[in-house]
Amino acid sequence: MPHLSSRRRRRHPLQDFRAAWRARPVVTTVYLLLRASVILVLIAQLFNRNFENAFLCVLTLLLFLVPSMLEDRLNIDLPNTLEVIILLFIYSAEILGEINAYYVTFPYWDTVLHTLNGFLCAAIGFSLLDILNREERIKVSLSPLYLAIVAFCFSMTVGVVWEFFECLMDQLFALDMQKDTIVHSIGTILLDPTGGNHPVVVKGISDVILVLEDGTQRPLGLGGYLDIGLLDTMEDLFVNFIGAFVFSVIGYFYVRSRGKNKFAKRFIPIVGPAREPDDKAPDDPPPDPSV
Repeated sequence: MPHLSSRRRRRHPLQDFRAAWRARPVVTTVYLLLRASVILVLIAQLFNRNFENAFLCVLTLLLFLVPSMLEDRLNIDLPNTLEVIILLFIYSAEILGEINAYYVTFPYWDTVLHTLNGFLCAAIGFSLLDILNREERIKVSLSPLYLAIVAFCFSMTVGVVWEFFECLMDQLFALDMQKDTIVHSIGTILLDPTGGNHPVVVKGISDVILVLEDGTQRPLGLGGYLDIGLLDTMEDLFVNFIGAFVFSVIGYFYVRSRGKNKFAKRFIPIVGPAREPDDKAPDDPPPDPSV
């Protein structure tokens, strides 16, 4: 559900929904449409007994709650543009990418999502420090360049950890999350006849034949040599680099302009209003002085 301030926690859910609709109609509409779509896909997967995809649907519904949880726990307000992008990113990765196999159907689907991931993670990393920078109770004053560097490093770290996860899943469960690439030339020291450190270059590879333990030979018929995930990982990290760098530059000039950059404001969360104590609802009547 789009973020509802903790000051409204004790209202009826319908009142919360109406408040969210009035405050953020675009985000609420996108949220409801995507959530309804995921629920329909979930029902279809259950009928087809595809429980793995059903789990992905449930995971997607849970991930949709993350933006509002972050806003509530960190007392921040996500800009509408940023929250819509996060919701669309989750839907594109899990429902379209995994269940509808867009990763296979559209060769650049994964590349676009990794670029967007680099951009979003840089926005999150930048915001975490920028919020401290603007918090009056905390005496922190960081330069725009420092904020940009931290945002960039945060995004790249998230990208690297994700590639670690993909590699782990491929090694443990053979999921091929690090998609293979067909190449036509390789250079490797393993073919050095002297056993030294001199790479032997092999060009014009048109096919590879697998020789199994029982002596069976199986041509792959892929038109080249099968690169196991390396180029895919490097491409993912490179486009993550581009996304992180782009936002870091945007964030840098946002701080330099003291927050006047209207474009950057669409992606940078702001500190929410001060919260009222949890033991007293905002709508409670004032205490009777005669008591």
